[in-house]
Amino acid sequence: MNKVFFVLLSVLLISSCSPFQKAMKSEDVALKYAVAEEQYEAGKYDKAIRLFEQIAPSFRGKPQAEKLFYMFAQSYYKTNQYYLAGYQFESFVSSYPKSEKLEEAAYLGAFCYSKLAPIYSLDQTDTNRAIDKMQNFIDTYPESTYQKDANLIVKELREKLEKKAFEIAKQHYTIAEAVRDYNAPLVALDNFISDYPGTPFREEAYYLRFEASYEYAKRSVDAKIKIRLEEALIAYDKLIKLYPESKFKEKADKIKAEINKMLQQYSK
Repeated sequence: MNKVFFVLLSVLLISSCSPFQKAMKSEDVALKYAVAEEQYEAGKYDKAIRLFEQIAPSFRGKPQAEKLFYMFAQSYYKTNQYYLAGYQFESFVSSYPKSEKLEEAAYLGAFCYSKLAPIYSLDQTDTNRAIDKMQNFIDTYPESTYQKDANLIVKELREKLEKKAFEIAKQHYTIAEAVRDYNAPLVALDNFISDYPGTPFREEAYYLRFEASYEYAKRSVDAKIKIRLEEALIAYDKLIKLYPESKFKEKADKIKAEINKMLQQYSK
């Protein structure tokens, strides 16, 4: 009696398994593909991924492979697994250069890498890689409908690099205030202004360049104070010429007044 009960229970459990569970346990690759596609179309991407991972090696070179690997990449993308999605999209582009999904896959692959770019304060290796990949897409598909979005992403990524570089230059300035040595921030700010002419941080960089020039002059030996104060005024003129309505103008004007007072003493 117990044996019959357990047989019936086993049959009941097997028959009650979901199509997904049956596919996961099955050795039938065609069944796994069909259920994976059903899960994908239903938006159940995590389940689709589990099946795609099982059957992907078996489908390479087969007629269904193109669609499978596109769905596989999209499933990773839809679940925010950007590293794996980027890899799969790049592999798709390489494997199926005549696919009607080629342009979309190329864009999404680059886009995935842009999502991996960290905040500006961290190492920016992934940001540089994302810029290279998105720029490559822009150059490869100049007429793409994704061009506007791609250019915007590159702009945002480059601003992240600029923010990182600017914060490093400002760090030099902060350290200089502690050690009373303003030559290093002058060099750092000059390099930043030269390297990033279109940066949104340019105005503040010019102001800090002027302020650092003033502090550098004040702390110079007597023989060099006058010439360095005059150099600071040149830095002021650059700031105001480029940004006549600068948000730093009031502060800059006060420093300029102090410089002029000091210069009067040296002209006597």
